[in-house]
Amino acid sequence: MGNSQKKAPGHGEGGGPHSQPGTPGRRRSHGNNTANSKEVQGKNTAVNGSLPADKSQDEPQGSSPAISGTAGESCNLDAPCGALPPPLARLKNEGNMLFKNGQFGDALEKYTQAIDGCIEAGIDSPEDLCILYSNRAACYLKDGNSTDCIQDCTRSLELHPFSLKPLLRRAMAYESLERYRMAYVDYKTVLQIDISVQSAHDSVHRITKMLIEQDGPDWREKLPEIPMVPLSAQQHRKDEPSAEVLQARAARAEQEKARKAEARFTLLKQEGNELVKNSQFQSAVEKYSECLAIKPNESAIYTNRALCYLKLDCFAEAKQDCDSALQIEPNNKKAFYRRALAHKGLKDYLSASTDLQEVLQLDPNVQEAEQELELVTNLLRESLVANAQG
Repeated sequence: MGNSQKKAPGHGEGGGPHSQPGTPGRRRSHGNNTANSKEVQGKNTAVNGSLPADKSQDEPQGSSPAISGTAGESCNLDAPCGALPPPLARLKNEGNMLFKNGQFGDALEKYTQAIDGCIEAGIDSPEDLCILYSNRAACYLKDGNSTDCIQDCTRSLELHPFSLKPLLRRAMAYESLERYRMAYVDYKTVLQIDISVQSAHDSVHRITKMLIEQDGPDWREKLPEIPMVPLSAQQHRKDEPSAEVLQARAARAEQEKARKAEARFTLLKQEGNELVKNSQFQSAVEKYSECLAIKPNESAIYTNRALCYLKLDCFAEAKQDCDSALQIEPNNKKAFYRRALAHKGLKDYLSASTDLQEVLQLDPNVQEAEQELELVTNLLRESLVANAQG
């Protein structure tokens, strides 16, 4: 199955009691009397599938805005409908209005009368009959009658192959009957027609898991053939890309932006390091500042720029950069050491001594810290003596 151009046998894949193209008279909806039907709860959006943003999920196929009001509102039930003569167009419009108001059994009767009227009058309008069968299928599905829904969808697809709504409705009906292989084929066909149908994507993922559990690793080999949708039936929505496409584009744009930023950061860092080697500290400060504009949480850049500030005797700026580095990386030895030098430049020898002791606690083998601690201790002693004498 899955080939929408095949006719469904009366009691086989298509299901349902009908053996003629028409339907028996004024039959009411079956309700939940189909033997193996399992109504899917909470899936109103599943009945008609996922449609373009300007369409209602539960809107009957071929519905006119003129009849979209609720009960009691003035509705143009005589609005033209394709090639249908006025009496049959009115029946279809009445069915659409009843469907919108949740009166699915009454809507089913109106669609049935319109279908029978077309057949009795010999009206040759496959497009209109396709829509009528599809709309009646929606009523069956809403009422839990998945078997008759499948049969009407198959008839609709015989009249207009690869029509989106009948395929979606048939897929939902197959799924409700746990005929997962058939549902999978129809959902995959839908996605060939319109890749933007999110409900079909979700259903394919869900049913794939069920088929793996049911059929094992060779589940694909047990699937019916998935028909190839001709290009003429595919909906190329270049002007309205789907949410998935837009999300993928945005993700790619973000990745490209991040890649370029990383490359720029690496280049600036390398240039800054070269400038430091050449004792061009002011130019190096500018490069490191550009780095931090790209990645403000890189502690190494703060300690590199602090070194430049020390060389330029900008001790307050050096201290501030070391503070920033230590907020990011609390055990950064370079930040403690260079902040000690900044404190020393600011003649805050006690703070310099404290930072140098932190360095030696983290790594007792840092000889520069030992030497600086001895020097700073002497400076602190001299400072205290000077203050005492003053």
